[in-house]
Amino acid sequence: MLESLPTPCLLVEADRMQNNLDTMASHLDQHEVALRPHLKTCKNIEIARSMLDPRSGGATVSTLAEADYFFEHGIKDLLYAVGIAPGKLSGVADRIAKGMQLTLVLDHPATARAVANAAEQFDCPFRLLLEIDCDGMRAGFKPDSDGLLEAAGILANAGCKVAGVMVHAGGSYLCRDPDGIRDMAARERASAVLAAERLRAAGHELEMVSIGSTPTALLGDNFEGITEVRAGVHVFQDLVMAGLGVCRTDDIALSVLCEVIGHRPHAGQLVVDAGWMALSRDRGRAPAGPDLGYGLVRDLNNGDLGELIVQGANQEHGLIGHRSGQPVDFKRFPIGTRVRILPNHACATAGQHAGYWLLKDHNREPEYLERCAGW
Repeated sequence: MLESLPTPCLLVEADRMQNNLDTMASHLDQHEVALRPHLKTCKNIEIARSMLDPRSGGATVSTLAEADYFFEHGIKDLLYAVGIAPGKLSGVADRIAKGMQLTLVLDHPATARAVANAAEQFDCPFRLLLEIDCDGMRAGFKPDSDGLLEAAGILANAGCKVAGVMVHAGGSYLCRDPDGIRDMAARERASAVLAAERLRAAGHELEMVSIGSTPTALLGDNFEGITEVRAGVHVFQDLVMAGLGVCRTDDIALSVLCEVIGHRPHAGQLVVDAGWMALSRDRGRAPAGPDLGYGLVRDLNNGDLGELIVQGANQEHGLIGHRSGQPVDFKRFPIGTRVRILPNHACATAGQHAGYWLLKDHNREPEYLERCAGW
């Protein structure tokens, strides 16, 4: 079956994917906390439906195009988990008027004033979460900042709903071991709870205290005070997650199928028809390690080939070699040999493709699933 698919293309192993979803669900069930899955990784309605948690009933997206796609397929409760750009508020108001239950995010009083003005202009009481910064990695109010309460007051005075707070521990991707991730999960939770307590003391009735990243969701051991967890990479897993100890390499459900198109005897490398346009330029945990180049190479059945990695990537050419520097045995990989590349970052690699080939079992033809795209 895989011999006839066009290359390069994206493969998803259904069994591994389901095991990943079951692992997340089991862990969060133990802690009695709901999952609001982040759909930016899968961007496909069939897969998204398998990720939804009836306890939250909603999902997370990273673009308004994703929000439109999933709303059209019946998912109405959507958290747009990127700080809202004021220029998007007119379009957001239109979506809300059509029935989309869209929650926005912001992290600055100036943005709150822009939302307040738009609420009056468009007669739309926007619903928002205030983003909290727990690790200094990206965006958010510090949980003890005056700006947090100032922004909440601006929104409330304009008739907008301050629904809660959200935190994303992006620093968890830089941890060196599971213990470090558990410490980051504790910091993520504490920041969210502190911010929520301050907002409630100021008179705001919060419904949502939302935290999440795949590492902290899977390794966190205390979710007291949290109403929901957000995670998305867990659906496929990737080499970053395996390098962090969050999953095993054999848990990774996503791979890029490609074909050997050349040999480089002077460099001891194979040339394949998957470059950075198929794999992305994401280098994963390099240089912190392990450095797996642009992806780990597996055989056609997803079996281990040792330390073969994609050492270099041009637009449409990938250069495969041994991590050790030893030359590849070209007799094992004649021209036309097909191999699979496990991705460093599932979101980035999947984002290069228009869809997946879903592999349900070895005796059935793969099913093609389209992905949504755009912003």
